[in-house]
Amino acid sequence: MTLLTPEQFAAAQKANFDTLFGLTTKAFEGLEKLVELNLQVVKSTLAESQENTQRALSVKDAQELLALQANLAQPVAEKALSYGRHVYEIVSATHGEFTRVAEAQFEEQNRKVQSLVENVAKNAPAGSETAVAVMKSAITAANTTYETVHKATKQAVEIAESNFNAAATAASKAASQAAAQASRSAKKAV
Repeated sequence: MTLLTPEQFAAAQKANFDTLFGLTTKAFEGLEKLVELNLQVVKSTLAESQENTQRALSVKDAQELLALQANLAQPVAEKALSYGRHVYEIVSATHGEFTRVAEAQFEEQNRKVQSLVENVAKNAPAGSETAVAVMKSAITAANTTYETVHKATKQAVEIAESNFNAAATAASKAASQAAAQASRSAKKAV
């Protein structure tokens, strides 16, 4: 009994290459999005720096300068948080695609192994029921382990995402409070 015919082997190789090239394309798309995001950040930062420099050069007194500094603090913090969110979204989407493909590959391989075990069980000589039962038990244990790890990983990702969102919200509030405090300090200084 042969396990794979040359046609099946060629089809499996083609499917593997298709998967590899598909994942490579997704990885480059994610990288492309990160590069595009970084270019946008650099362009807007340069434009804002020019504008802020012009404002600073046109300041007439210390109170105006302190007020300008206070007004610039919050937008910078918010932009940094926004940038972090965008990076997280890009990485998360790319990771999600890799996870989806990995799960599909696992399910396909699992179906093939189940089919192979069934074929072996049908064609096994009398008295080999114990060996077949051991193989089935091992496959069931491996599937159970995979499901447990998959669920734990999914929960960890959800917790990390929740923590990221909570940290971003807290940082945004802190930036707002710092800007308000700086504005109040600027007014008191004058």
